[in-house]
Amino acid sequence: MSTKHPAATGPDVAPRGCTNLKLRQITRRVSRQYDAAVSASGLKTTQYSLLSHIVSMGPVRPSDLAATMNLDNSTLTRNLQPLVAQGWVEMGAGVDARSRLVSVTEAGRAKRAEAQRLWKHAQMALNQQLGTARVARLHALLDECMALMDSSDEGESDE
Repeated sequence: MSTKHPAATGPDVAPRGCTNLKLRQITRRVSRQYDAAVSASGLKTTQYSLLSHIVSMGPVRPSDLAATMNLDNSTLTRNLQPLVAQGWVEMGAGVDARSRLVSVTEAGRAKRAEAQRLWKHAQMALNQQLGTARVARLHALLDECMALMDSSDEGESDE
């Protein structure tokens, strides 16, 4: 099996092109596949991800949810609005008068389960398209890169 662009590896191989552009291109292509699959549930993939995080973390303070998802508080608030409007998520009182908790409703759990089946099909299709071993290596590389960037970010804030 030949490829158009063989993967060059090794210490003396310099990156070619713009990393940001390459990441955006692959992200758009992968997002289109997942969006097409999950949209049959009436959710966007971002909404599915948000529901999934609330299910696993909830009830959760919005600030903790935003931090876990690496979102600004204002972005989280904006993304929660349609889920609240549909009755899939509720904003309730927190431990004191100033705090709030986000929780998923039963309708939200059902919607998330529906979307999860569709998401799983998209994930399996991508695994088949790219190869499971390659996807696992990609996940490991991305996790490693995120950890390096996080540690670099922490070093900058200590100065």
